[in-house]
Amino acid sequence: MYSGTNIENNRPSKKKPIYPVNVNLRRYLTKYGREVKLPVSYADLFHFRYTLPLKDKSGNITAWQQASYDMHEWEYLREGLVKIYAILKTEGDFNFISHLDVERIDFCNFGNSQPFRIRIVNRFNDNYDHYYIKQADASRIYGLELEHILSPNRITYFTSGQTLIEEHIPGVPGDDFITKYLNAPGTNPVRFAKEFVKFNERCFICLLGDMRSYNFVVDITPDIEDVQYRIRAIDFDQQCYEGRKNMYLPQFFKENYPFVETAFKHLNKESIEQYQAEERTNVVFRLAASRHQVKELLDIMSVDDISKPEKISQLKIELANQFHQVAFLKAKTMGQILKTQLKQTLRKSLKLVPKKRGV
Repeated sequence: MYSGTNIENNRPSKKKPIYPVNVNLRRYLTKYGREVKLPVSYADLFHFRYTLPLKDKSGNITAWQQASYDMHEWEYLREGLVKIYAILKTEGDFNFISHLDVERIDFCNFGNSQPFRIRIVNRFNDNYDHYYIKQADASRIYGLELEHILSPNRITYFTSGQTLIEEHIPGVPGDDFITKYLNAPGTNPVRFAKEFVKFNERCFICLLGDMRSYNFVVDITPDIEDVQYRIRAIDFDQQCYEGRKNMYLPQFFKENYPFVETAFKHLNKESIEQYQAEERTNVVFRLAASRHQVKELLDIMSVDDISKPEKISQLKIELANQFHQVAFLKAKTMGQILKTQLKQTLRKSLKLVPKKRGV
């Protein structure tokens, strides 16, 4: 974590284009079980008649709107959406879907992916769950896959043509954590600060951008005599897209300043460097365990178009200056920049694993 904050003018692009899934990426997704045939597509959900603003438990208007469909359209969607839930949760075993129903379909026109959120309810006990249907954006898929392989988190998602299905990632939204938990009596600020440092480092290693507080959640787990924290990204639209280096460091967003303040208040320089080294080592061991799959993914990504030329040029120059490495300047795509970034940031930790051909 850098000692400076310089948070004021760090803003991601207002509108990121949707990048199509190319043939090679589609082949990769099929090989690793991510591409499946689904009964409902993203486009099908746009057949709603109207939407109504959705309020939270406190009565405040949210960014979501509840979609309303005519009866014929609803019955078609309901059946297909319950089956998609079964594909997500039971690998397509439909023996348990008779007591499941779609309680609500929500739509959000904010942001790049314009997702639909599907609320599934168990009619026996009223327990509910959610999942999301979005446009299949190549950069987002790269982000999901890298998160699944190189982070401590596992993510279930599927693609089907131009449709992307994502499971719901539970946790306290980062902005809610700031207002309700960060300074609460039961919160351990040292343990949380450690987790934020590691999350900050992991995002930079993998070039996952725009991790403002509302784009990640905090998972709180009771532990021996205390609690542990895990920060999980929930938005992957800005994977290897922005040109500014600081876009890939959560510490530089003003929305995250309370987290940065907590880290510098409770951790000294030596501790911060220790936790950064720990995270780099963890990423290396995950990389070593999946080296062939990661290489396959990065080779596809290295020839894919997932950003604009001016952003690619800016990022490789900023990273070359940061690390004093001219290797970045040879990159022509974001995938090539990410390859160099992984090698540069993980160089020392890579010595801990046996040398084999790979990334």
